[in-house]
Amino acid sequence: MNPLSIGIVGAGAIGRMHAEVIAGSGFATVAGVADPTEAGRQFCRERGLAWYPDHGALLDAGGIEALILATPNQTHLDIGLAAIDRGLPALIEKPVAVTVAEGEALAAASASAGVPVLVGHHRRHNPVIAKAREMVRGGALGRLTNATVLYTFYKHDAYFDLAWRREPGGGPVLINLIHEIDLIRFVCGEVAAVQAVTSGKVRGLPVEDTAAVLLELENGGLVTISLSDTAVTPWSWDLASGELPNYPPQAKPVNSHFISGTEGSLALPSLEHWRYDGEKSWFAGLTHGVLPVEPESPYRRQLRHLLDVTRHGVRPLIDAADATRTLTVTLAVQEAARQRRRLEMDFG
Repeated sequence: MNPLSIGIVGAGAIGRMHAEVIAGSGFATVAGVADPTEAGRQFCRERGLAWYPDHGALLDAGGIEALILATPNQTHLDIGLAAIDRGLPALIEKPVAVTVAEGEALAAASASAGVPVLVGHHRRHNPVIAKAREMVRGGALGRLTNATVLYTFYKHDAYFDLAWRREPGGGPVLINLIHEIDLIRFVCGEVAAVQAVTSGKVRGLPVEDTAAVLLELENGGLVTISLSDTAVTPWSWDLASGELPNYPPQAKPVNSHFISGTEGSLALPSLEHWRYDGEKSWFAGLTHGVLPVEPESPYRRQLRHLLDVTRHGVRPLIDAADATRTLTVTLAVQEAARQRRRLEMDFG
């Protein structure tokens, strides 16, 4: 089988990461990279990759079976529509778009043309998350009662050298919390209502640095999320899961997600499973075990999924319509905090 020929738009940190994953995959190849910057051109020169100044030139060159968009959020709609117009399946990095309306436009165009759009909520491809979904959706924990998510970490000062990261929209709600929203939707169920409080008092910037979020799920479960990018803790998926090599290994394994139900509970990323083997009572001893999974890079699995979608017609694990729901809930967190009231979700 010939490798899947992929074009990449954007040679920033995420685009370069995709290029490295493709290079080591054995089943895909980079056909070319579009990036208007000299740094992007230099990256391509160093790795022997074809360079193009923009996505139009890349598409016109031909020889591409699929496209990866690793560009600023505000460009996702136009470039995504261009890929759809060429009949090219596209993997768009999260968030799917800047606004719900743009996400819906991408979803509608994808459906109308019959050209799949995938969205890079990569955690869905992590074997740990897949196992957690299997446990929850399969009823192993009984009826879901509640989940607790900790996403607390510290962003170094240099991170804020870019002005947009100091302004509304550049904070941890849209940049980081969106991952947790998608994980909860995927594993635990759809969100019915949102409440939230945000604060920016630690750094004193116009953008939030901390948030407390309450999600009500359609199945009755309640989810609390503690979020901060100014807290010195190991309790975040990025630090605890070991998904990315640029984060150092922790001195001691920790968990960041705790999912509870009427028949048992699950901690992530360790996949520790707690349950009663006999009488269910807080006076009885709980049984503890760790569920086995075969670890694999979620980015590599996502790339393999892109191949399956492109070559074999497999349905995207998360398409533009699904990702727009994740964006809708994430934006609702900001709005609920602004209005200081509970907001109901209406997905029709």
